[in-house]
Amino acid sequence: MRILGLDVGSKTVGVAVSDELGWTAQGLETIPINEETGEFGLERLDKLMKEYGVTKVVVGLPKNMNGTIGPRGEASQAFASKIEKRFGVPVVLWDERLTTMAAERVLLEADVSRKKRKKVIDKMAAHFILQSYLDSQK
Repeated sequence: MRILGLDVGSKTVGVAVSDELGWTAQGLETIPINEETGEFGLERLDKLMKEYGVTKVVVGLPKNMNGTIGPRGEASQAFASKIEKRFGVPVVLWDERLTTMAAERVLLEADVSRKKRKKVIDKMAAHFILQSYLDSQK
């Protein structure tokens, strides 16, 4: 049983997957999307879910620091709904506050260039989201 973790942005979706025991998360890739044209990368997600035998999806829910949900949070909720309807798997919305900042900090400490950080930040944020969820289940 593997779990997919997603960091949904306006232009990309970062993807991470758990190991079969649900202990560790590994960043997989970043899928380009276009909210305006309705392209959400669902075909690529379908392939990844089949390849890894995914039985659950964790979608990062960006809340404001006061706990309220803004426009990006609403977009993540809509994305989660699309996944649930299309793939018929349970979807968990997981508080992702500060995950992108944590990923950015790790990349800065590793002295990764700005150009390279931009390519992997969403994948790393998905890793942080999924790992946080997995840790909470132990």
